Amino acid sequence: MNSDFLAKARALAAAGRELHARGWVPATSGNFSMRLASDSVLVTASGRHKGRLNEQDFLAVDLQGQPVDGGKPSAETLLHTQLYARFPKVNAALHCHTPASTVLSMHSPEAELVFEGYELQKAFAGVDTHESVLTIPVFDNTQDIAALAKSVDAYFDRQPDCPAYVIRGHGVYCWADSLDACQRELEALDFLFHCELELRRLRG
Repeated sequence: MNSDFLAKARALAAAGRELHARGWVPATSGNFSMRLASDSVLVTASGRHKGRLNEQDFLAVDLQGQPVDGGKPSAETLLHTQLYARFPKVNAALHCHTPASTVLSMHSPEAELVFEGYELQKAFAGVDTHESVLTIPVFDNTQDIAALAKSVDAYFDRQPDCPAYVIRGHGVYCWADSLDACQRELEALDFLFHCELELRRLRG
């Protein structure tokens, strides 16, 4: 483990403790990653409790999701590595099983969640006004991660500025140019998901 690996592992472990305290990665759910180099990524190992991570709970993989020095990465590693392969500016990605994203995606069959007019949309990179539209795609859940990665990549062909997506009944993926930015956008997303749930409740 070099110093960059250790620093990023410790940063993700700290993020894991915070996200677990929020109730966003219960049990061993969720997975986290950070870019190590142009062709490698640090990811959580399979089956680890995200509120109790240390530097031994991470490993390096290439952009095809294969371990560089052994170990078993998260089953959803391809959903992380495709982000780093496609977007050179992405340096961190977080996947959480937030209750709001899970319930909202199960509540209706939409292929996209559309948010408009919220001041908190400005938490996202490149957005400087509430007079904008934030579109978050929703993909049906599947255990075939390679097929899901292809569906996500096809969406990116059409919408390369997409900042996040939801897997129906499963959770949310969010990425950014830094871990801090990724955590900020994830928190903003959760607020928007909660607002949408409340609006739907009020509308009956």
